[in-house]
Amino acid sequence: MTSGPKTNRGPSAGPHNRAALIAAARAVFDERGIDAPLSAVAKRAGVGQGSLYRHFPDRTSLAVAVFDENLLEIEELGAQPGSTLREVVDLVTYQAEAAAALIETIAQSRDDARVAQFDARLRTVLAHKWAQAEKAGEVAPGTSADDLMLAVGMVAMSVSHAPRETRHQIAERAWELLGPGLGRIAQR
Repeated sequence: MTSGPKTNRGPSAGPHNRAALIAAARAVFDERGIDAPLSAVAKRAGVGQGSLYRHFPDRTSLAVAVFDENLLEIEELGAQPGSTLREVVDLVTYQAEAAAALIETIAQSRDDARVAQFDARLRTVLAHKWAQAEKAGEVAPGTSADDLMLAVGMVAMSVSHAPRETRHQIAERAWELLGPGLGRIAQR
């Protein structure tokens, strides 16, 4: 049995194609780095390059879409009443380890309005959980959510430059070094 050409599903394929492109970008950039050809992303997603560029006109817009999914997951965890600051920090760290290649693109595009909103959204989640941890006496006196944001940035950049097989160990060691300055929430 031979298969014929793929049928064009038209506009109804849009949401599926977008989701496939984001998942493919996450995998391709992790395997091949942020400079991987976007054609490799389209191929892995099973769509044409035209579809890729309709959804994501440039590399930054694709990285933003991947990060937006990550941030939504962080926001959802942060909104759960029983979640802790430590759990949120662990999720941020895990995502930094998994999305190391994308961190570079985001860092280089800080002035881009699409990227600038990420800091504000993450800061909102961390500040909310920081206030809860502060009431519970889990943070070091004289520290703030801004200090935690700085620490998260330091860990993320350290991980982004590390080979995949050492990212977790580097993240853990960085938190061991930073933990005493922040309090129990960051200590491993």
